[in-house]
Amino acid sequence: MEEDSMKAKMLRGELYIATDPELAAERMRCREILWELNSVAPKHAQQQIPTLVSRLFANVGKNVWVEPPFRCDYGKNITVGDNFYCNFDCCFLDVCQINVGSNVLLGPAVQVYTASHPLSASLRREGYEDGSPITIGNDVWIGGGAILLPGVSIGSNVVIGAGSVVTKSIPDNVIAAGNPCKVLRPNASHREPPRQET
Repeated sequence: MEEDSMKAKMLRGELYIATDPELAAERMRCREILWELNSVAPKHAQQQIPTLVSRLFANVGKNVWVEPPFRCDYGKNITVGDNFYCNFDCCFLDVCQINVGSNVLLGPAVQVYTASHPLSASLRREGYEDGSPITIGNDVWIGGGAILLPGVSIGSNVVIGAGSVVTKSIPDNVIAAGNPCKVLRPNASHREPPRQET
């Protein structure tokens, strides 16, 4: 990847043009894998989905599951930790990095958008786009229909309410919800599960 290639500019969050042949080829590769993932017969899901997700994402931890249908732009700009669960109809616009920690649950139709467009109409007419990376910490539950906008970070041990629009970063150890998403209260419920008697 050349330092000033459109791909390098995209990943740095700078203005770039998505019709660049290298980027178009990478999106096509992604769509081919997505077509396979979203077409898996239920009886083959346990065997095929983990393999396809490993091909799609840059890095995956242990015990990772993505319920079809799923959509993303490139796939290779997404990393997820252990025990990741992504429910139906989620969409990751990964023109910049999306880094997800361990023990993360996503409800249905969660949208994670690193992609954006310039405010200048003339730049949009010329085909320019840009973006900002998104980070999600460990032990996070994001409710169905939530939207994460470019550049936000979600701390660890966080719950995001269903339907929230996250426009600013959320710190560790809180429950947050709303449009725009705001911290409601501390998340004091983080504790170890009861130990089983042996």
